[in-house]
Amino acid sequence: MELSELGYDLWFQQKREELQRPDCGVARITRVDRDRYLVRNERDEIQAELTGRMLFGAESSQDLPCVGDWVLVQYHNDGALAIIHELLPRKTFIRRKVAGKDVDYQMIASNIDYGLILQSCNDRINPRSVERYLVMVLEGQIEPVILLSKSDLLDAHELEQRIAELRLLHSTASVIPLSSMTPNGVDTLRMFLKVGKTCCLLGPSGAGKTTLVNRLLGQEAFETNPVREKDGRGRHTTARRQLIVLDNGALLVDTPGLRELGMIAVGESIDESFADIHGLAEGCRFNDCTHTTEAGCAVLQAVENGNVSAQRYQSYIKLKKESDFHQLSYFERRKKDRRFGRMIKTVKKQMRKK
Repeated sequence: MELSELGYDLWFQQKREELQRPDCGVARITRVDRDRYLVRNERDEIQAELTGRMLFGAESSQDLPCVGDWVLVQYHNDGALAIIHELLPRKTFIRRKVAGKDVDYQMIASNIDYGLILQSCNDRINPRSVERYLVMVLEGQIEPVILLSKSDLLDAHELEQRIAELRLLHSTASVIPLSSMTPNGVDTLRMFLKVGKTCCLLGPSGAGKTTLVNRLLGQEAFETNPVREKDGRGRHTTARRQLIVLDNGALLVDTPGLRELGMIAVGESIDESFADIHGLAEGCRFNDCTHTTEAGCAVLQAVENGNVSAQRYQSYIKLKKESDFHQLSYFERRKKDRRFGRMIKTVKKQMRKK
């Protein structure tokens, strides 16, 4: 394969030249398993490790490679092992707040062109969950595409209702119904699956991500678990994120189901995802309106008149508050980390003087 078929373009070439490492080759991260990596170049996939400088010099997990990253490597053991020396800047990314109480970022994937948000027709659409996926995708400057799996379970009228419901969440996002009974949806999806373009498959466990990957590959390459009888849902099978090259040359990142979709500092992407509410906010009396209690708030007026649903408004306010709260917590933690780092450096200097 050519590097361009793996998504390498003039933008990455320029970033590579700025790093001034002619002694290194270029490869793309296709899998991460703790501190072990798999990288792909023009010829093969190779096991890779980080240099000690990269591993111990990283201030946070964001400084370490994730699936989809481009890296500069040197090869050893007759090309059987790659050592990662540099991480190229990311053009786009998908990240979330780490699960639990810690306030930090977790990188999901990078250099993605399309974020494929998979929802199953087996379940009632959860607009609040889809909104979070949309915000996460839009934050990284990625084009969202919503996929409705198992659409054969609904009649034509019910399916149109689901599609209309999803289009209310983001007016410009493509919504594609998929079914294992017909090729129509997959044929439409293939319009986004092009050589050199990278898609990332996102969605809850059991939505059918692995089944879709196998169908796109044209073979049962990845194990799928049986559907549960009690609710008709599949069970989680994907254990790690990995980048797959499809037969037509397109690139697909498969991800495990995400139980938590916490947000940090995503105010702009929230406004983009909730463009209807953001547009109304321009008509508020006060420029710093919080859309909660202020007189002359155009958003509250729209909720009262029924032009914006109370559920969508509450989701917007909740995401804003969550994003702002975690942002403050994140910045405060980073300040403490920097202070601690400076203290360590001071102690080391004093010890050397003795």
